[in-house]
This record gives sequence, C-alpha cells and structure tokens, in this order.
Amino acid sequence: MQVVCLQEEAFYALFDKVVEHIEATRKDKPSKWIDGEEALSILNIKSASTLQRLRDEGKIRFSQPQPRTILYDRESLHEFIENHARETF
Repeated sequence: MQVVCLQEEAFYALFDKVVEHIEATRKDKPSKWIDGEEALSILNIKSASTLQRLRDEGKIRFSQPQPRTILYDRESLHEFIENHARETF
C-alpha cells in the first residue's frame, strides 16, 4: 500500500480539477432549451399568458422551431429572476 501526502493547497487544486472533470463529462446535464411547463415551474408562475407576455415584451429568450412548439432558454429565465432580485438591508 502506498501513502501519498499532499499539501493542503495541492489537495484542493486537485479536488477542483476532479470536480471540473466530472461536471464536464456528466451526461445528464440540464438541457439549454426547455418547454413551457418547465419554464413556468422555474419562474414559479401559474399562467401561460404571463409567460407569453414575458416573451412578447422581450424579457425572456425563446425559440420557435415549429409553429406550435416554443422552447425557452434556461439561462435567460435564471437571468430574468436575478435581474429582479432585491438586496436585503
């Protein structure tokens, strides 16, 4: 059996590289484009008309690859939420 000793800084640098590698190779990464149901869930809203209003006003990014299919950019939804966050006192 071999024992390897590392300095604390080297250990954490190695640990960070392992985490980066695992995240890069994960196959179950969340999709960039999501459907309306998941968008409603992320935004915590109940009404599809509110989602449509956000689209129409250009507040969230979307794609319409087919006439009845609308997909939403997951990152733009999170950005929308962050842009409306208020700092506490």
